[in-house]
Amino acid sequence: MTAITFIHPNGRSDRVETGNGESAMQAATRHGLDGILAECGGNAMCATCHVYVDDGWLARLPPMGDEEDALLDGTACDRLPSSRLSCQIRMTPDLNGLVLRLPERQV
Repeated sequence: MTAITFIHPNGRSDRVETGNGESAMQAATRHGLDGILAECGGNAMCATCHVYVDDGWLARLPPMGDEEDALLDGTACDRLPSSRLSCQIRMTPDLNGLVLRLPERQV
């Protein structure tokens, strides 16, 4: 099992356990986490699973694809250099302890 810490805009954090291969979005929705809407169900079509990857983890993620890059231009909160779609972050043992910050709103 791997773990992800989601940090809410108010500073509260939730640590969730996830399996290898599961997306960060799937882990968040499975645990009923507020702040990840995932309206498209993880199909990279809506950007309602936007997160900010903590700086220490960003370089460990695989590069984003063109679809993810385009969707991030339409997020409800500012796109930052650390912005990613959590549906596109697949968990591996190397990502155990990943820290993701939730934006103020998704829509």
